[in-house]
Amino acid sequence: MVDSIIKEIEIRSKATTENDKTDIGIISPEEKIETIYFGGGTPSLLSKDEIFSIIFSIRKNFIVENDAEITFEANPDDINPDNLDDWKMAGINRLSIGVQSFIERDLKWMNRAHNTKQALDSIKLSKNAGFKNFSIDLIFGTPGLSDEEWGQNIKTIIDLEVPHISAYALTVEPKTALHKMISLKRKENINSDVQAKQFLILMKMLRDAGYEHYEISNFAKPGFRSRHNSSYWQGKKYIGIGPSAHSYNGKGRMWNTVNNVFYIKSLKENIIPFEKEMLTDKEKTEEYIMTSLRTIEGLDLDFVENNFSNAERERIENILETKIEKENFFQQNEKIILTDKGKLFADAIAVELFV
Repeated sequence: MVDSIIKEIEIRSKATTENDKTDIGIISPEEKIETIYFGGGTPSLLSKDEIFSIIFSIRKNFIVENDAEITFEANPDDINPDNLDDWKMAGINRLSIGVQSFIERDLKWMNRAHNTKQALDSIKLSKNAGFKNFSIDLIFGTPGLSDEEWGQNIKTIIDLEVPHISAYALTVEPKTALHKMISLKRKENINSDVQAKQFLILMKMLRDAGYEHYEISNFAKPGFRSRHNSSYWQGKKYIGIGPSAHSYNGKGRMWNTVNNVFYIKSLKENIIPFEKEMLTDKEKTEEYIMTSLRTIEGLDLDFVENNFSNAERERIENILETKIEKENFFQQNEKIILTDKGKLFADAIAVELFV
């Protein structure tokens, strides 16, 4: 698989939007790569040498910023001194750790492989190994999680001085094992009112502790925003490498096959197996509305006017004036920014503003 990934990197580096009608190049030879992210699947299965080979190939085939953010996803049970040293030696400078909770009951409910001790140890070990830049994921709104327990989870990350937190409300996707267990009454269903209250607790506690709530699900100490995730919200181009990986070139999206065998077979023939779609003006507008409203910078009316149309700006302003409750947003210069209450309804507000 690693050989195929490296082959895809090489193929993409040779393609440019000028001579390649498929647009698989995406990043031109003059553009610099600012972030690299090992995530999705189980990147911890990669050896130190394999990680190094992939990073080396990217640097060989593209211009990479000297201070590029290179993130590696790992679960607490993957984190030990040897792995941490290997990842650091391979070039990783940021970790994203799937902690989810520090409460044993929640971890068992979510069928996580790690326990509370491993969750706590993963943070301490990462810091001891010299990783100053790392993030942890937390889940709130699990059945049975009290506000007091959730507050203790948050206090734990504050006390441990975690520089970045991504926090998500538990969701139940259709056709999943969890969905079936809940439908059979074998597990308790989630409560949206409890989730909303716990989200408000999260915002207040982290704000009071000096964290910046820079995107609805993301909080960071000053200087520790995720540069990689921020690029998505800013609409920047990106290349996804490997099976199932998605890419964006500013005009449309492409996604590689999910079939590992077909992916490897195709790359042996110097072919990247993918599908693509071009975004319509309506889709581009709606995507900007959805992503910008989630950020601390907000929806920029000047950007809407300059990149879409003055009519589109006026349409949005009219909806804000007539259909969106005033307590859900405020306007700062030409930016529309959601309040804490508005963040509870961010998706619904975005849909209201859609074309």
